[in-house]
Amino acid sequence: MWTSGRMRNAKNLLGLGVSLYFWGLMDLTTTVLSGSARPLTEGPEDNLSDKLHQRMKRSWVWNQFFVLEEYTGTDPLYVGKLHSDMDRGDGSIKYILSGEGAGIVFTIDDTTGDIHAIQRLDREERSQYTLRAQALDRRTGRPMEPESEFIIKIQDINDNEPKFLDGPYVASVPEMSPVGTSVIQVTATDADDPTYGNSARVVYSILQGQPYFSVDSRTGLIRTALMNMDREAKEYYEVIIQAKDMGGQLGGLAGTTTVNITLSDVNDNPPRFPQKHYQMSVLESAPVSSTVGRVVAKDLDEGINAEMKYSLVDGDGLDVFDINTDPNYQVGIITVRKPLSFESKKSYTLKVEGANPHLEMRFLNLGPFRDTTTVHISVEDVDEPPVFEPSFYFVEVPEDVEIGTTIQIISAKDPDVTNNSIRYSIDRSSDPGRFFYVDITSGALMTARPLDREDVSWHNITVLAMELNNPSQVGSVSVTVKVLDVNDNAPEFARFYESFVCENAKAGQLIQTVSAIDRDDPQDGQHFYYSLAPEAANNPNFTLRDNQDNTAWILTRRSGFRQHEQNTFYLPILISDNGRPVLSSTGTLTIHVCSCDDDGMVMSCNAEAYVLPVSLSRGALIAILACIFVLLVLVLLILSMRRQRKQPYIIDEEENIHENIVRYDDEGGGEEDTEAFDIAAMWNPREAQLVLKNRQDMLPEIESLSRYVPQACVMDNNVHNYVLAKLYEADMDLWAPPFDSLQTYMFEGNGSVAESLSSLQSVTTDSDQSYDYLTDWGPRFKKLAEMYGATDSSGALW
Repeated sequence: MWTSGRMRNAKNLLGLGVSLYFWGLMDLTTTVLSGSARPLTEGPEDNLSDKLHQRMKRSWVWNQFFVLEEYTGTDPLYVGKLHSDMDRGDGSIKYILSGEGAGIVFTIDDTTGDIHAIQRLDREERSQYTLRAQALDRRTGRPMEPESEFIIKIQDINDNEPKFLDGPYVASVPEMSPVGTSVIQVTATDADDPTYGNSARVVYSILQGQPYFSVDSRTGLIRTALMNMDREAKEYYEVIIQAKDMGGQLGGLAGTTTVNITLSDVNDNPPRFPQKHYQMSVLESAPVSSTVGRVVAKDLDEGINAEMKYSLVDGDGLDVFDINTDPNYQVGIITVRKPLSFESKKSYTLKVEGANPHLEMRFLNLGPFRDTTTVHISVEDVDEPPVFEPSFYFVEVPEDVEIGTTIQIISAKDPDVTNNSIRYSIDRSSDPGRFFYVDITSGALMTARPLDREDVSWHNITVLAMELNNPSQVGSVSVTVKVLDVNDNAPEFARFYESFVCENAKAGQLIQTVSAIDRDDPQDGQHFYYSLAPEAANNPNFTLRDNQDNTAWILTRRSGFRQHEQNTFYLPILISDNGRPVLSSTGTLTIHVCSCDDDGMVMSCNAEAYVLPVSLSRGALIAILACIFVLLVLVLLILSMRRQRKQPYIIDEEENIHENIVRYDDEGGGEEDTEAFDIAAMWNPREAQLVLKNRQDMLPEIESLSRYVPQACVMDNNVHNYVLAKLYEADMDLWAPPFDSLQTYMFEGNGSVAESLSSLQSVTTDSDQSYDYLTDWGPRFKKLAEMYGATDSSGALW
């Protein structure tokens, strides 16, 4: 039966094992029902019927099963007492405690059975301990009672404050949200026992963040408490939430956390241009798509709500300018859409609109979400290169055009207001053959060399136009020249023709088909006419038949050809074309007489020798070889002499070269020597030839270039034609010097009143000339005075 302990502990008592717990109930039942009982251990000699009607008496008496945590006293904390009915108080019973914490956390007095806690207990670390108890005979060590198991529970006290395990918190809520909009829910955890008292009952409250936000005291849900919160006015809020246990009563423990709340943006602010007028300028030479300027509309929103779209809605430059939106900086970039011209229009006015593409219906009343501004653009004048009109030239010219003929007038003008003069030239990289020339002032495009369609049928040249006052401004235009065909090439055999005729051939037999080619390309197509040359018109051996398809047949006129009579025939054939004028050429067909079999197969084409030639003697062979050697030597000598005559003179670098270079090997004739050279010979080839005829005593090593110029070109009034023809003739002569004139004088003139100017052979007498006056000319002429001064008998110079 229970001998001690508090009743509040008895109702919460747990058995120390299933068997012991039921024995305890049986013990109580026995006491109540019968008032007395015998223990199960009274003796084994009792019969079975007695055992069935008896109740087993519970020998353990429990005084305490709970202990408070966090005991702070200095003495061990009394937990409870173990007692057996066999214990008579004489110390013969020894109590033993084992299990969780036995000897470390809990101890037992082995005589009295009192249990004490010797360490500080914490329910949050361990809420209960399972122990086993045993009573032994102290003298024999024999168990007096079976080993029983029991539990000691740690009773909770309010020693833990609520904690926010996920704090601090970060949350966001759209600006302008209605009152009561949920923001975030916070949760605090209390480590105390939620089943015992109010130690773990938590209540939430807000310490900082009013009047903007509120918190539900039971759930910890944070809501907005103020309407029309504007992000542009205040964006960040720091809210402090408190959680207090004991239901928020006085003496409860509390914990706090911080909630950082950000107002997210909504599109509640329309865009506005800070300026209603913009002034910009652009050079008229600005290329298409180049930037003119930037405009920006300010929007207090951010992110997608601040995105902008710019457009041109009005103005006189809608087709000249364009505007694009920079997605990174939300600015409008005005660009050039078409080429500008200061001379055509000097200024433009644009009306630019900036609008939000993403709108929210509930804030449309705050709009309109668009704004406009005016942009004035001034076009600045620049010095532009000349402009050709038209921008491309196509010229057709016959290939037989004369040198110097104007084939096209190239026209360019300065687009600037100043309208500077233009100078024309050809980009030589486009005309490496120098077939054309352009007049520097008029822009007349002329031929400078003969054209040949068969060599080059198309010419693509570039003509440059440069401003006279600003050579850096250069314009260009492409000129395509198509060379038209003229009939300037005679037809000729397509290949070398060589045929044979059998000795047994019959008259009228076909021995060869010939065809021709022509480098020309007439518009009506090629058509050739074949006939025997006039000298072979009455050829008794062969005849020709024109097939009228640009081919001809060669037929035998007779039979009975014999190798020993004539083994090779040469048949001249006349080929004519259908051009204007008609051109023709003569080709020769070589025909060999061969021995053939009955089927016409060639057996041999070599004529058999009927008479053996007489062998030459050794002396005759040597004479023939000697003659050939002499002829070769003479030919080489003649070629060497011609090359030496044509080799240009090498001019010494120290010589002073002017318009005319003259080499003197003798003394000149003075002022009256007018027969030596006449500069007019350069311009008039007739006079040059007359001078050469009159001067038989000398011949210029290199004649004037005027002899190469045709008379028709010289007499032409067009000086450009004359110069071009002269240049062409000079370029064709590989031995012509690159000088204006070069003459060699080999005689001295006479009749000059100033007498001879040369010092050569000037002393004709034995008389000495006095040079004493040289000593009076100063130290610079001292050396000259010493050389020409008079000497005394001792050889000293005066």
